[in-house]
Amino acid sequence: MKKSLLFLLVILNCTAAVVNAQKDTVVMSLRDCMGYAISHSAKMRIQEANNRDAQISRRDAILMAFTPLVSAGSYAYSNFGRSIDPETNTYSQITSFHNGYSVSAGIGLFNGFQAVNNIKIAKTAQRMSLTQTQLLEDEICLATMEAYCNVVYYVELKKVLMSQLNTAESWLRLAERQEQLGQKSHTDVLQLQADLAKCQYRLTSCQNMLDNAIITLKDIMLWPLDEPLELEDTKGMTLFSSLNEQNAPSNVSDLIVYAQKHNGKALVADDRLRQARIALKTARWQYAPSLSLSGGWSTSFFTYPGQKGYTPMPFSDQIKNNSGEYIQLSLSIPIFNHLSVASNIARKKSELDRVSAEREQSLREIEAEVTRAVADRNGAADAMKQAQVYAMMQYEVLELNNRQLELGVVSPVDYRIVADNSLNAAAEYLNAQLQYFIKSSVVRYYAGERYRDQ
Repeated sequence: MKKSLLFLLVILNCTAAVVNAQKDTVVMSLRDCMGYAISHSAKMRIQEANNRDAQISRRDAILMAFTPLVSAGSYAYSNFGRSIDPETNTYSQITSFHNGYSVSAGIGLFNGFQAVNNIKIAKTAQRMSLTQTQLLEDEICLATMEAYCNVVYYVELKKVLMSQLNTAESWLRLAERQEQLGQKSHTDVLQLQADLAKCQYRLTSCQNMLDNAIITLKDIMLWPLDEPLELEDTKGMTLFSSLNEQNAPSNVSDLIVYAQKHNGKALVADDRLRQARIALKTARWQYAPSLSLSGGWSTSFFTYPGQKGYTPMPFSDQIKNNSGEYIQLSLSIPIFNHLSVASNIARKKSELDRVSAEREQSLREIEAEVTRAVADRNGAADAMKQAQVYAMMQYEVLELNNRQLELGVVSPVDYRIVADNSLNAAAEYLNAQLQYFIKSSVVRYYAGERYRDQ
């Protein structure tokens, strides 16, 4: 009885563990995969560190421009040799102890607008860093989308191959019964057995490609390779056959103009050009004089610990009596600095020319990418429509041959050719749908709709 109860408890615990495992299984949609890939990407962690550095640089530029530099100091030393007596201003051989304190502050009033320009450069660098973060996110999303679609392709292809395998098994069983009744020859049965083996081979090959596609998707997402990845059920091809094209613009010229103003690559190129212009202005203002204001306070304390009968002035009185303040206004005029300013201006001009050329190249690349993306999307749409018609026609031919094969009108060889054509047509239609989905998403991305928001 105890053994039976123990066995029952083990069964219940195993069942509960299975139920909990099923509850903990998370089904990932395409957006979920994108979000996971972004949150676990090492490139994103590096970019976030760059964003923090850009934010710190902007803060430092603001503090440098509007806050003074403040410093405080103190010293203490003992003199055992000849020294000047602070009271009599004469030399003395008596051991003395000195202690002092000071506080000073300074701020630049004018330095050729360098501080203001540094703030502008830091602000532009921070904005550019955030734009580069968005570009990196979009790059990860596109790679995840392509890998996800590859998995969907092989999942759906596996369903088609499974259906064909079941059909081939059914026809083989029917042919074997018909052979026993003398309605089919042994050659026909062998041909159907060969067709079944071919379907099994295709299914095995498809499963291998599916496993490889899942590994690729896991690698892009940084998903643990030893853990299963459950994807959302696409329910056949309804996800891609019901795409909405109303948000995808068709006017190429308008799309190019929009992308060249709002796309991340164009924004980064504009910010780099803006930085180069500000840097050139800053270099030219180095010929201007600089003006600074500073001030401070200092005091000291001394005593002769080695002199007998000497009574030093109290510490508080010395600190008060020996204190002094100063204020200073400094003007610095550059006259000759080994042509360093001229060389710096020349380098900034070259940098401006280089950045300007890179911006023009980026705009040209965006124009080419947008034009190619629209052409690819339109071509993918036409191919998808034609593949749909072709797949439907091949399916009808296959259904007709199924009935004719059942009646013995069509030979197994001819039926295998029709079945292969139907399979190829279904695979091409599925591939055309996925290609259209990706190409349409790229066009909508250039129209300002990010991949995660589509």
